[in-house]
Amino acid sequence: MNIVNVKGNSKQGLMGATTGFFVGFAAVALYGATIAVFKQSFSNLSPILLALLIAIPNLSGSLLRIPFAAWVDINGGRKPFIILLSLSIIGMAGLYVVMAFFRQNLSNYYYLLLIFGALSGCGIATFSVGVSQASYWFPQSKQGVALGIYGGVGNLAPGIFTLLLPNVALPLLGLSGSYLAWLIFLILGTIAYCIIGKNAWYFQLINAGVEKDEAKKIASTKYGQELFPNNKISESLMISAKTWKTWALVMVYFTTFGGFLALTSWLPTYWMSFFKLSLKMAGALTAMYSISASITRIYGGKIADKFGGESTSIIALVIMLSGAVCMTITSSIPLAVVGVLLLAVGMGVTNAAVFKILPKEVPHAIGGAAGWVGGLGAFGGFVIPPLMASFINKTDKNLSGFSNGFIIFIVLTIISLVIVCSFKMGAKNSRTKKKVSL
Repeated sequence: MNIVNVKGNSKQGLMGATTGFFVGFAAVALYGATIAVFKQSFSNLSPILLALLIAIPNLSGSLLRIPFAAWVDINGGRKPFIILLSLSIIGMAGLYVVMAFFRQNLSNYYYLLLIFGALSGCGIATFSVGVSQASYWFPQSKQGVALGIYGGVGNLAPGIFTLLLPNVALPLLGLSGSYLAWLIFLILGTIAYCIIGKNAWYFQLINAGVEKDEAKKIASTKYGQELFPNNKISESLMISAKTWKTWALVMVYFTTFGGFLALTSWLPTYWMSFFKLSLKMAGALTAMYSISASITRIYGGKIADKFGGESTSIIALVIMLSGAVCMTITSSIPLAVVGVLLLAVGMGVTNAAVFKILPKEVPHAIGGAAGWVGGLGAFGGFVIPPLMASFINKTDKNLSGFSNGFIIFIVLTIISLVIVCSFKMGAKNSRTKKKVSL
């Protein structure tokens, strides 16, 4: 065994995972930022089918999280990252071909756009891969800070792309040129990950032919690695699936992180259709929302560490509820901006706090529960836009369906509040019983 072949450190591990996630996660903005162009080509398309097109990247991006996250525990994450980013490259290449050579008859290729959109969305699934890969590089005491940086920086990608596409790329490059530029970005980003991204020391030792027990010993004593994979990840998934608390947290994350994905793709349509704003202004306002949610997620983890996940989530969900109410009743741009910012803050903080609650509520199967919560919670990004679109009636001159669609968030937020409050009460009752027993 040649120990010299074991390379990298925690900073490089975090940088590699964050780079891969940032590159892949930009696909959340795949169609939303250019929706005005698609609306012209699909003038007879129903609002629900248009919303389905916008949301399709989130379908593959959510469902693939569970199996690919489990695969990290076997090989360290590098292979899953490269495969997901490669699939995203294939999807983006297909989109470029359609936009470049079949633009005049784009309405005939709706289902092809769905397929390529789903392939491009594979990059979104890198989130769960990167969480696990980055975690193995850090001790328990630094997990919160490391994953806060990872999640926050990676989550900035959709907002940045939503800002750049309509304001820079489309005016300069046109539709096909914009997707060609995105394809080049994906390829270069994947190459960068291949250079920077490294598996943690334990997995490198395993790959070098060292036995598992010996690899764990060397990685622990020589390099300070504290976290190691559970050899029975399938068992962890099964155990966590049997407790209602896992599915309760899935519901909360469906509301907040799934809601974040949904609104990042849906808001350009909302701003342009309901308020008749330009694509550039719609992109800027959507970027404001997405970036705000991402930044607050970084600090949300620190707040949850200090005040507890339950208390932090309750306050954040109340803020989110107030934002959803604003969006439902407003017909003015200033109030809508306030509502969107309240939604961003509430979602961002709760997204971080959920993973503070999870280890307390499902301590016997944390890895499996995280897989269900991260994967199925993100599924909201696919489900919510068509649900919101179902409120829209083309015969309604006031287009009130665009505001009524936010009733979905009022309902989801109230359900999430009830769930988190039940966790809070459960924790209080547990402490009371302990005092009585003493």
